[in-house]
Amino acid sequence: MEERGEFVIPAHPQEVWDALQKPDVLKECIDGCEEMTLTEEGMFACVVAIKVGPVKARFTGTVKIEDPNPPHSYFLDVSARGGAAGFGSGRAEVTLTEVAEGTRLNYEVQGTIGGKLAQIGTRLIQSFSRKMTRTFFDRFSRRWVG
Repeated sequence: MEERGEFVIPAHPQEVWDALQKPDVLKECIDGCEEMTLTEEGMFACVVAIKVGPVKARFTGTVKIEDPNPPHSYFLDVSARGGAAGFGSGRAEVTLTEVAEGTRLNYEVQGTIGGKLAQIGTRLIQSFSRKMTRTFFDRFSRRWVG
């Protein structure tokens, strides 16, 4: 599964970079996130409850920041397990570019899923993924908008 996109965030790249490193900000912005903990520099543990079509589960996972180039880019390695619901893993490249409106964040993700999640179909998973991404960046952007 692959996905890419961009969002413009009304803040300076360093502000965006700093906010994306904070567990409380991530927890607040990720739909269904119950826990987000910094376990070591650049490594987070999380618990997220989701419902995708008929599959509902709590996923435990890790997010690791690799090759950080503050405040311009980094890679994210993500791994999550949801028991019988399945698993997911992926790698995302994130770049931040200063623009007149603030910061343009571009992302490119390559991921895999297994278990019941894989059985419900790629279209439903991609639709769910896009919705989660939009929700995250809508909430994230509101941090700087009245």
